[in-house]
Amino acid sequence: MIAVVDYCKGNLKSVQRGLAAVGGEAEIVSDPARIASAQAIVLPGVGAFADASASMLQSGQMEVIRERIAQGVPFLGICLGLHLLFAEGTEGGNPTEPGLGVIPGVVDRMPSHDEAGAFYKVPHVGWNTIEPVQGANWGDCRLLAGIPAGEYFYFTHSYIACENDCTVAMTQHSVAFPSVVQRGNAYGVQFHPEKSSDAGLAVLRNFLSIVKEG
Repeated sequence: MIAVVDYCKGNLKSVQRGLAAVGGEAEIVSDPARIASAQAIVLPGVGAFADASASMLQSGQMEVIRERIAQGVPFLGICLGLHLLFAEGTEGGNPTEPGLGVIPGVVDRMPSHDEAGAFYKVPHVGWNTIEPVQGANWGDCRLLAGIPAGEYFYFTHSYIACENDCTVAMTQHSVAFPSVVQRGNAYGVQFHPEKSSDAGLAVLRNFLSIVKEG
């Protein structure tokens, strides 16, 4: 069973349907005990980092997800779920709120202007490409198996993670930001695979293969 974690941040049914479409057995769960017994964990979501952090800490979800990732259980964070892989986030925080801490760094607001001063609309909403990080081996990331550089995915977000050695792919809007990250068995995508047509289903299918193959 793949646990689609319900932490009151929405977008759950569409993710569950996406996993079912590629042959996965996904269940929407909020009980930490159910998360602890799952074969894999998916953390989707749309909303503020601070609210998500507070909800997960209060419910006990944060601790059990950290433990399961440390035990080697496959994990996929989608959009806000990617943000929560990081140590801290500024969205709604004062000044920051804690994340899972699997990846170091702070998630901060996307700037509305590039280095040349050109204006970009924030939130970043719509289709955009993912590109490999210089020096990173795209082929080593099982989540991206069979997906070419430059593939389009659907984004909707105002906050971005910081680039570090866990970054696999980047996307450009006002700035370049991580759109795929990986640390061991924990993966995160800034885009929404459940809204990204065939390319998104390919990502979910790859995650299901990771779950089945271990």
